[in-house]
Amino acid sequence: MATLPFSANDFHRCAQALIATTRELSARGWTPATSSNFSLRLDDRHAVITVSGRDKGRLTEADFMVVDWRGRAVASEHRPSAETLLHTRLYERFEDVGCVLHTHSHAQTVASRLFAEAGSVRLAGYELLKAFPGQDSHDTAVELPVLPNSQDMPALADQVDRMLDDHSLPGYLIDGHGLYAWGADLDAARRHLEAFDFLLAAELDLRRLRASV
Repeated sequence: MATLPFSANDFHRCAQALIATTRELSARGWTPATSSNFSLRLDDRHAVITVSGRDKGRLTEADFMVVDWRGRAVASEHRPSAETLLHTRLYERFEDVGCVLHTHSHAQTVASRLFAEAGSVRLAGYELLKAFPGQDSHDTAVELPVLPNSQDMPALADQVDRMLDDHSLPGYLIDGHGLYAWGADLDAARRHLEAFDFLLAAELDLRRLRASV
C-alpha cells in the first residue's frame, strides 16, 4: 500500500470535527440543496475539504477528501468542491488560517444581492463587531466585501486575492451566493461566520424598518 503524503490520524480528526459543525449549520438551514463547503488545514501543504455534491446534514468521513494548495485531489478519486480554490488560496496566503467555512443562509444570500452594486456592506455600531480580530469597541464600522459571482473559479480566486490586499476582515460575500468566513481554527471560523450572519440579518431588518417609517 502506498504511503499517504499526509497523516491519516490528522485526516480523521479534521473530518470528525467538520462533521459535527456541518450538521449543526445544516440544521439551521444554512446549507440548502447540498450547497456550501467546509475545510480545515491538515498541514503546511494540504487541507481536508467536503466532497462535491453531498448533503451537509448527513456527512460521514467518506464525504471528505484531501486537496493541495492548487485545489488538486490528493490520494483520492473524489471530486472536490468547485470552489476549492477559494479555500486553498486562503491557506496558502495566510499561515495562521486554519479553517474556512462557506454557507448560504437566507440573510447572507439576500444581503449579497442587495449590496452587490455597492461592493460592500457597511456594519456600524454593533456590539458584536468585537467578534472580529482587531475590533475592541462597538463604536466603529467595518466594510464586508461583496464580490461579483463567477463560474470561473480561478478568476474568482484571483478576485479574492486582490480584495485581500485591502481588507482585513475574516470574511466576504459573493453576489447571489453566500458567505465565506475563516479563522485560526474551527472555533474561530465558526465565531466569525455566526457573527457575520447575525449582523447581516440585523442590518437587513434595520434597513427594512427604517424604510417603512
